[in-house]
Order: sequence, then structure tokens, then C-alpha cells
Amino acid sequence: MLSRNAYRLLSRNVFKHGGKSFQSNLHSASSKPNSFFRGNWKLWSLLGSFSAGWMIYDMSDVRSFIHGRIEMPLFHAFTTPEFSHSVAVLAASWGITPRDFTLDDQALAVEVWGKKFSNPVGLAAGFDKQADAISGLLNFGFSYLEVGSVTPLPQPGNPKPRYFRLDPDLAVVNRYGFNSQGHEAILEKVQKRIRKYIAKNKPGLLKDFDANPAAYTDPSVLGVPRSLLPNKYLGINLGKNKNGNEIEDYVTGVRNFGNYADVLVINVSSPNTPGLRSLQRKSALTELLSATIAERNKLNAPNPPLVVKIAPDLSETELADIAAVLKKCKVDGVIVGNTTIQRPDTLKSTKHVQETGGLSGPPLKPITLNTLRTLRKHLSSDIPIIGCGGISNGKDAIEYARAGASMVQVYTALGYDGPVVAHKIKQEILAELNGKRWVDIVGKEN
Repeated sequence: MLSRNAYRLLSRNVFKHGGKSFQSNLHSASSKPNSFFRGNWKLWSLLGSFSAGWMIYDMSDVRSFIHGRIEMPLFHAFTTPEFSHSVAVLAASWGITPRDFTLDDQALAVEVWGKKFSNPVGLAAGFDKQADAISGLLNFGFSYLEVGSVTPLPQPGNPKPRYFRLDPDLAVVNRYGFNSQGHEAILEKVQKRIRKYIAKNKPGLLKDFDANPAAYTDPSVLGVPRSLLPNKYLGINLGKNKNGNEIEDYVTGVRNFGNYADVLVINVSSPNTPGLRSLQRKSALTELLSATIAERNKLNAPNPPLVVKIAPDLSETELADIAAVLKKCKVDGVIVGNTTIQRPDTLKSTKHVQETGGLSGPPLKPITLNTLRTLRKHLSSDIPIIGCGGISNGKDAIEYARAGASMVQVYTALGYDGPVVAHKIKQEILAELNGKRWVDIVGKEN
């Protein structure tokens, strides 16, 4: 792909050397239009190539109007949500999606769990369920990506259709149900990706990596986080099979993926797996987190932080219990939250509202923000919170930060705004900060 300077030079030469031929034929164009085009076919070919090249170059940037103003409306008009989702992941896995070429402003930097994130905006689990598009999606400008949820055994999830747009609300309802290729297939992809990186950047380690992959994923050995991108991090979101064991499925996930993730996430809050949310009860959560923390502590150093993802539909009593469990089990953080089973009165949509599944998008924001504020009140400040629910612009992100979120995640906004969403939110955050830093406003609601 040509650089901007190359295109500038090309265009200058086109008009410099092609100008005389263009002008000399212009006078005869009215009487002999065909001869005008035939006489300048080289010039027109060059101009056509230049225009096509410039369009391709423009499309390589997430800010291109083509993605937000043409691609996204066409996909929404003519495809189902799940098909659009699949195409987006496939394109990102092939490396043909655009990138955010803008360097993150230092005011956006944040340190969590001793890790330096270049910005506080991540992509939530549920988009790249099978770990197919890690680099492509991180290149959209996110500093953190969760893949999964990953279940021990392959399972198809719920029958289709299971993903619905509520366009008037810029929201969606989904009941995917942990559709997963299973640990073995997804672990193979993650290992293959690391192997490719080692072969290119540290070929001397390749033989040792092949003999024992888990022993050569230390970021200090790789030279980058396990995401394989500087200042960007990979989370692996763990779930249980529909008929799996409520403890062992998660312990197995920690054992299998702990040495390949920058962050491990225990998902006990999806509404689409029967009985899963019951694991948020105090006794069940204590047992689960005690077991997964113990397994995490057996991993090769450095151990990834272990985070739990909770629902936004919890009472203050339940949140107080969860805060006590997180402190007792020494969990490293919490994500607030997942999709909601509620259908707020503020919804404008009439179609698909009553579909079974979790609601996400802007209508979820007030529900999740209230849950986050309540949990922050009961949770010690040394346990960071990641805010997730209805974030679609910089003002939303700032509200979450002031409520106590160290970082934020988006999901539904990517499906509506397209690849520019992370860049857009980051620029809007900077405007809202007005000279301050992100870290200066976290927890400063009053």
C-alpha cells in the first residue's frame, strides 16, 4: 500500500506531465469526444489507478467515511445481525479491516494490575468468540480485547435466529448461549498466533516453544504482552458448558488458558446459559472464586489477574455480598456488567423487544451505571472496576470513570458505528477531559 507521500508525488507528476496533452485535446473534445478519450487513455488509466489507490488507502483508516456512511448502513439494511457479525470477524481475521493510525494521547494512559494501557477503551467479550481476530480488532484502536466466552467442550449455542437489532434504540438483544468451538480449538489458535510471532521475532526460542508452549509466554520473554502488541492486552473470558460442572469448567479454563492471557475473566453473568447467574450467590461465588484463584496461583509466573464479570440486575444486598467475596478471595477486579434481562420503559423499539435474551446498548447504561456506583460503594478502592454497558461515546465513558471505573468496554456500539468507534470515543474523551488526564477523574464523581 502506498504512503500519502507516494500518492502526492504521483498526482503531481500526473498533472505536470499529462497537463499539456490534456489541454491540447480539450479544444477538440466537443467535435471529437471519442478521440479525446482515446488520445488520453494512458492519462485516464493513470488517473483511474490513482483514484482507486487513494480509495484503498483511505479505507485502510478507521476514520474513512466509507466504513461508517456506506458499509454499516448497507449491512444493516440487507443482512441479518449475526451475518454482519460473522463477516466483521472474518474480515478482521484476514487482516483486511482498517486501523487506527492515530497515536494515543498520553492523557488517555492508565495503569491497572501493573499493566500500562495506552487508553482506557476495550472491546468486551462476545464479539470475537472464537479468538479469530485478535490483532485485527485491537488495531481498531482498543487497548484491551476479551475473546470468548470459551467453554471446555464445543457447543453450538442456542438455535438461530438469536441476535436482533433494536435500531431506534441503537441496541441489540442476543441469546447466543456461549456458542464456542471449545478449549482445544481455541487454544490451538492462540498458540499458533504466538508461534508465528516467535518465529518472526525470536526464532531462537522456536524449538523450545514447540516443546513446551506455556513456558515461553512470559511477556518479559516475548518482549510484548500476550496480546503481542505493545501496551495492548488480551483477556480470555471463560464460561461453562450448558450441562457442565459449575466449578471444574472454570478451573479447567484457568489451567488451559492462564499462560496465554494477560487477563482471565470468570463469566458468571450471561442470561443465556440456564442457571449461570446463580453462581453470583455468595456461597456459590466464594467456592468458585476460591477454586479458580488457587488454580491461577499454580500457573507459570507472571500470573494473569483474575477478574469476575457480574450482571447489572443485582440488588444492593447482592452487590454487598459480592464485594465481600471479592475481597475475601483476593480477586483482582470486576467487570460491571453483562447484558440485562430487563426491558426499560425508555425503549422506543417495538420489534424484537420481547425476544428472550440479554439487552445491550444505550438503554442498558443507566442500569449498569447504578450497579457500578452501588458496588463501588461497597468495594475497596484497591479492586479495580471495568465499566461495560451502553457506552457509545466519550461522555458515556467519562460518566463511568467518574463513577469509579478504571477502564471501560464497548460491544454494541461497534455494531452500529463500525471500526471508527474506539477512535471516536477516545477523541471525545479527550475533549471532555479538557486538559486533564483520564486517571485524574476516576472515582471523582462529586
